[in-house]
This record gives sequence, structure tokens and C-alpha cells, in this order.
Amino acid sequence: MLKIKLEKSKYKILCLGAHADDIEIGCGGTILKLIENNSDIIINWVIFCANRVRKKEALKSANLFLNNSKENSIIIENYRDGFFPYIGAKIKENFERLKQQISPDLIFTHYQKDLHQDHRLISELTWNTFRDNLILEYEIPKYDGDLGRPNLFVDLTISQCNKKIKYLTKSYQSQSTKHWFSDDTFLSILRIRGIQSNATSKYAEAFYCRKMIL
Repeated sequence: MLKIKLEKSKYKILCLGAHADDIEIGCGGTILKLIENNSDIIINWVIFCANRVRKKEALKSANLFLNNSKENSIIIENYRDGFFPYIGAKIKENFERLKQQISPDLIFTHYQKDLHQDHRLISELTWNTFRDNLILEYEIPKYDGDLGRPNLFVDLTISQCNKKIKYLTKSYQSQSTKHWFSDDTFLSILRIRGIQSNATSKYAEAFYCRKMIL
């Protein structure tokens, strides 16, 4: 199995999430690991939907995850939850503005076959807008049962896993009544992906990579 290390001065990362907590669930552990391993990392964190309560939670969470990054920016939009395909033109314009402002080395976005319409549109617009960038699509466990067969894995230590879960549950109190939003849900998917990738640490986050140039 080929292993690739992301090591570069001033590595620029763009994280895209349809809703508050999507980025953290999908790639929060990887972000923590990248920040630990890259002192000059620059992260742009963009959320497209959050009401007043969830915006406050999203800011708290993003600041926890990005605390040790050298430079970061957090953008939280307020597009209507569940209606992204029907207001796609406005969101597309937002992506075009991002393209003018940011030239990332790596982009994290939603899985192209995610069955949630908002997630899927963000993935489509990511590929429409950023054609010459490395894009990794993350997964989110939920009711739809749309978890697939990822082809790229990032090993995580148990410490990184615990930190990810702690930040999530500490920040998003509004989600605590949802039975899927729990420590065991998040740790379980990390353990399963760790088994699939034969991770030495036993845990991993998984991604879908359509194109990569070596």
C-alpha cells in the first residue's frame, strides 16, 4: 500500500461543508493531524448553512479544531437548509468568489454519491469550480445508509480521535438529543475504516479521491 505524506511549507487547505458540523464529522481528525504535522498550515473553513444557534456552535467548534493552525479563516453562510439544489445559482456564485480568493493545495468536500441533496450539490460545485486542485471527498454516517467504499485513508491516533469527538460533542449541544450524534457513532466509523486500511493505530478517516497526480 502506497503511503503519501503531506508535508509542505504554508500548505493551503480549503474545507467545505454544507452544514455546521459536516466538516468536523467528515475530516476533523485529519485536520487535527495535518495541523500537528505542519507548522505553517493555512486553513480556510467554509460552512454554507447554519441558523443562529448552530452558527454560534460552528464558530466554537472551528476555533477548537483550528486553534493551533498558523493562519485560518472561518466563513459561515446562511443558505436555506435542505434547499441547496433549488438555490444552486446563488451558491455557485459563492463558489466563484471563493475561487478568486483562494488557491488551495488540498480541498475537503462532501462525497459525490452522498444521498443528502445539500451535501451532493456542494460536492458537484467543488468539482465544477476547482478543476486543478487535489480534492478529497469525506463521508458522513447518517440515516440514508450511503456509506461506500473509500479509496484513501488517513491513520489517526486514539488521541486525535478522542480530541475530534470531544470537540464535536462539546461544541454542538443542539445536536445532543439526536441518537446518532454520539461518541460511539463517531468512534465506530473511525475503527471500521482503521480495520479496512490496516491502520497501525487502529483508527482512520476515509476519503474518496477521483484524481491524483504523483
